[in-house]
Amino acid sequence: MIPVAERLTLLLRDFFGGELPIRLRAWDGSEAGPHDAPVVVLRSRRALRRLVWQPDELGLAQAYISGDLDIEGDLGEGLSAVWRAVRERGLSGATAGLADRARAAAAAVRLGAVGPRPPEPGARRAKLRGALHSTARDRSAISHHYDLSNDFYAALLDETMAYSCGYWTRPDDPSYGPVDSQHDKLELICRKLGLTPGARLLDIGCGWGSLTLYAAREFKARVTAVTLSRQQRDFVAARVREQGLEELVEVELRHYRDIDADPGSFDAVSTVEMGEHVGDDAYPAFAALLFRMLKPRGRLFVQQMSRGANAPGGGAFIESYIAPDMHMRPVGDTLNLLEGAGFEVRAAESLREHYVRTVAAWHRTLEDDWDTFVGMVGEPTARVWRLYLVGGGLAFAERRMGVDQIVAVRPTREGEAAMPATLRDWYDLDDRDRHDLGAPDGTGGGAGRAEGPR
Repeated sequence: MIPVAERLTLLLRDFFGGELPIRLRAWDGSEAGPHDAPVVVLRSRRALRRLVWQPDELGLAQAYISGDLDIEGDLGEGLSAVWRAVRERGLSGATAGLADRARAAAAAVRLGAVGPRPPEPGARRAKLRGALHSTARDRSAISHHYDLSNDFYAALLDETMAYSCGYWTRPDDPSYGPVDSQHDKLELICRKLGLTPGARLLDIGCGWGSLTLYAAREFKARVTAVTLSRQQRDFVAARVREQGLEELVEVELRHYRDIDADPGSFDAVSTVEMGEHVGDDAYPAFAALLFRMLKPRGRLFVQQMSRGANAPGGGAFIESYIAPDMHMRPVGDTLNLLEGAGFEVRAAESLREHYVRTVAAWHRTLEDDWDTFVGMVGEPTARVWRLYLVGGGLAFAERRMGVDQIVAVRPTREGEAAMPATLRDWYDLDDRDRHDLGAPDGTGGGAGRAEGPR
């Protein structure tokens, strides 16, 4: 009798039209495939049955989440090998003809992989209802991702609670870590916005308040923070009270479309990795709202992930288990949308490599304290996050995804933008006492802090 691993290897080689980039170990103990390749372990027939019922990315992800399928050793190396083969050698289910599919079905029967659909793997799966990007559906999508629990994110992230790409100014310095990169990111954002004491900032999609608190504490800005997540709102409100910032910060639980402020109320508007949740059809109206909220000469800061035009979403796994209803686009398309709303785009900066480091730090935290995370959310959900972080890090490293910081200004009717002559003062982050950072009113600014936030 042919061992299971050998039979599967022969079948998959035919099915995908090429040599497999992995080595298989099956539930009967047999192995087949290249000896120097990552080892994919099929722990039971149920792993194969999941792929019979769901023969795509989502089926593979569910097999991994449930533990029916595993990758021995480095998960990232295994995923990278598979994606590299798909890209370079054209491995695709589309190459399978009717005869190939018939052989696959017959093999599944012989291996005992045909049967009822296996149960859900145990991790919470998004099940949204209603019109796409309606207020109720957006609230459900945001809740699915961000309301997992504040304790979970507090354990995963650093003390800033910044759930966005850091700015790694000294990546080769062993004393420099994730919290430093987030402080430098927050400092850079405030400089790009030209914040001064008393300036009004609207922070849309404020998360756990990292930018809101930093802008109020270090730059003495008056901040209106907006989130759709009740857990985030409560967390930020508690931090505001702890830090004595009640006179500077107002935290609102509302959809961005329901922001209750007069047009032209703000000197600056920020949206950090929130635009991905807006949706393609809704983005022109979103950009128009950003423009409307700003005073003439006011600045907009957008930090947003980007993706190729042919892959705007996060994929079936991300959409199902992490961030439903996401939409990403090439950065050039976002610039066009902002310009269409009336903005003058003044700077765009890619942080793609910075996200590789940021995600790696989050993944290292997850692995280093694996038992704690499993105790918080259960092993299936912990495996969801392992797959998410490893896959996301590879997507940035391999340039399948990007992330960019965009600075735009609402010019006056006469074309005045009140931008500094050069942008060099934005980046001298070791000198946090500089005052002439180019405020929106053209007078310069900065909070005049005696020392950095570390």
